Amino acid sequence: MKFTRGAVPLATAVAAVLVLLGGHVPAAAAEATPAKLIDADFADPDVLRTDAGYFAYSTSNATGKVPYASAANADGPWTPRGDALARVPAWAAEDGGFWAPDVVRRDDGRFLLYYTGASRNGGPMCIGTALGDAPGGPFEPVGEQPLICVPEDSGDIDPQTFVDDGRRYLLYKSNGAAAGPPSAIWLQELTADGLTTTGSRRELLRADLQEEKGVVEAPVVVRRPSKYLLFYAADTYESSTYHTSYATAPTLTGPFVKAPAPLLSTAGLGGQVDGPGGADVLDDRIFFHSWLTAEHTARGLFSLPLTYQDDLPGVG
Repeated sequence: MKFTRGAVPLATAVAAVLVLLGGHVPAAAAEATPAKLIDADFADPDVLRTDAGYFAYSTSNATGKVPYASAANADGPWTPRGDALARVPAWAAEDGGFWAPDVVRRDDGRFLLYYTGASRNGGPMCIGTALGDAPGGPFEPVGEQPLICVPEDSGDIDPQTFVDDGRRYLLYKSNGAAAGPPSAIWLQELTADGLTTTGSRRELLRADLQEEKGVVEAPVVVRRPSKYLLFYAADTYESSTYHTSYATAPTLTGPFVKAPAPLLSTAGLGGQVDGPGGADVLDDRIFFHSWLTAEHTARGLFSLPLTYQDDLPGVG
């Protein structure tokens, strides 16, 4: 179901659906005003702070495989810079596109790019790595095979790296299947260089709520003084009911307990945005995409400040 603006306000329509589903519409979030940073297609944003300023990376669009933009500060103005990925990796389909990039600087000063690509010959979505000497790349794909590609997952997407107590981890989503388990979010330890998995993965979260419609994705972890916060998106990304929630845990490995209401939703933000998700968190600010058109053809980059009370997040 897709909502459009008409006689009934979009926020009212979505709120009614959430109530029917047993959801909760937070009132305070509607007072927050999202900042529109990029008014063009820039989905699944990842934002990196460097000595040279801020860099943002996007899912493939008409401008490149991994489009990126830069700004002197997080508020912008943001300037498109080109394509960060030097070439299609050996294992990926030439025309499959690349989703949900994540870029981080290693201790040796080089930059790591994690991305999702479609396998050759109609294979599943898998997660690959690339290395670059600058935040804009060009990033050269590493290896002849993907880093993460678990056959029973029906595709692995949405990588996000995280360093905790000197150990590097990768969070990602397994797609699940219509005839099998719903999607889940996993934690996988990596070697120090970020290029190889080590040990067994651990499930952190699964799509087990009715309003999630079998989908949890776009994981981001933040460590607060008293707990870990796992931000994630839920529902189908094409819909206006796509939203961003969070879960809390005493340790990185869990157990994670989901918050009772979304952090970002179309209704919760008073209809100012449409399907807010694909979020990244940096410097007490949450960056996310939202549909720019009623036809849901492009997603722009938005942000909101984050506040914390008892280490629990709020916006505005």
